[in-house]
Formats: sequence, C-alpha cells, structure tokens
Amino acid sequence: MGVITIPQLADNYAYLVVDESSNDAAVVDCAQAQPILEEVNRRGLRLIAVLSTHWHADHTGGNLELASKVQGLRIYGARAEGGRIPGLTDPVDDGDQIKVGNLRAQVLGIPAHTNGHVAYYFPALKALFCGDTLFVAGCGRVFEGRAATMVASLSKLASLPDDTQVFCGHEYTEKNLAFALTVEPGNEALRKKYEWAKAQRQQNKPTIPSTIGEEKQTNPFLRLHSPEIRAVLKRLDPQLSDDPVAIFAKLREMKDHF
Repeated sequence: MGVITIPQLADNYAYLVVDESSNDAAVVDCAQAQPILEEVNRRGLRLIAVLSTHWHADHTGGNLELASKVQGLRIYGARAEGGRIPGLTDPVDDGDQIKVGNLRAQVLGIPAHTNGHVAYYFPALKALFCGDTLFVAGCGRVFEGRAATMVASLSKLASLPDDTQVFCGHEYTEKNLAFALTVEPGNEALRKKYEWAKAQRQQNKPTIPSTIGEEKQTNPFLRLHSPEIRAVLKRLDPQLSDDPVAIFAKLREMKDHF
C-alpha cells in the first residue's frame, strides 16, 4: 500500500501514507476531509496525523473537520508558518523527525512558496511529499521568499537519491512540460515525458509520482546549467547574467506568463 493518492478540489492531491505493519496512516495536505475519511474507512486504517506542507487553504482546508471527527488526531506543520496552519498541534522545524506507525519522516525546510513550507521525506518508502515547492517539470511560485531562496530549496530536494518518488501538490504536469519544451526543445527525455503525460491526462490518469532522477532530466528549474536553456534565455534577454539565481528568476517570470 505505502502511499495512496486522493484527488482534492480541481487539481490538488492529498496522500495517505500508510504503515502496513500497524495500519496507522497520516494524510499529507488535506483540502477536503470527506474523501480522506471515506478512504481511511474503506481500507480499515487508523488515521493518526495530518502532515501539512504549508498554510494555503487548498492544502489545509480540511484540517479542522478531520480534527473534529478523528479523536486524538495530531496536526503537524511548520513553526515558521506563524500559526497559519489550521488546527496545528505539533509545530515542526527543519531536521525534525515524525513517526507514522513504524515509519519515520524527515522534515525538510524548503521555504520560498511560503516562508515556512516544509517537505516530508520517508526514506523507507523512498517517498518525498513536497507540496507546492517542486512540481513534476516545474516549481511553485515564489510568494513569500526570493528567487535565491527557491533555488536553495530546490537544490535541497534535488540532492535526495535519484529513485526518490516525488509526490507533489497539484496536477500541473502537462502544462509544465509544455513550457519546459519552449526553453529546452532539444531535450529528448523531456519530449518523451510530455507525450506520456498527454496520454495519461487524456485517460484521466495522474502523472504523479515522478522521481528525483526524472526531474533532474526534465525539469527546467533543476536544469539551470543547461546550455540550451541558457542559450534560449540569452536570446530573449542578452543582458541576462550567468548566475543560476538570475537564470531561475527569468525562467520563473516566463512561466508566470505562459
């Protein structure tokens, strides 16, 4: 079982992380409580925790309803979010560990989309839950940080093992890949993934998870040193610096208007 993907709202995903040895489960980023409760009951699981990656309502909107219906539920989220996570019982910081049954998660501080954004990394499951920082072939908008902050956060995630599965917060993959092809059209791995993603979505199937290894091959925001990306951006802006943060900022600006 391990990880169960549950669609939420229009294009969000929540995830149940299940310890099969105990049937204990945690939900990552609950926007809507009812679909989570139905899946927990259907599978005979014991929901013990909510793991919030950041404070935005499309990731936390179901927290209070879950807490009202599940006795003793713990709600984890970043202390650095300044109390904006509904129902927070257990503030966490970068480097902390959380237990879900016999599974352990490492808390990774990855600010920029929000000041306190965190990811939860389960080494035993080879699974990363990264909210709205890293998407398949994309990254989140920089709302509360700076470009340099996001570059550092993405680099932190890219340093995880290549076979780490990437479970992100939204189904943005097809559009992200279409944008990526505009800045790196010669990337054959990228083109193949775009065709695959289109086929998945035509069948209403998710494009998640990806892997860290795949993202390093196809995600422009993890490929700031790509000669082709740099050449495309320099043609658009001959004054653009070679600094990776400047390259990132230009890419993010272009994606914002894509």
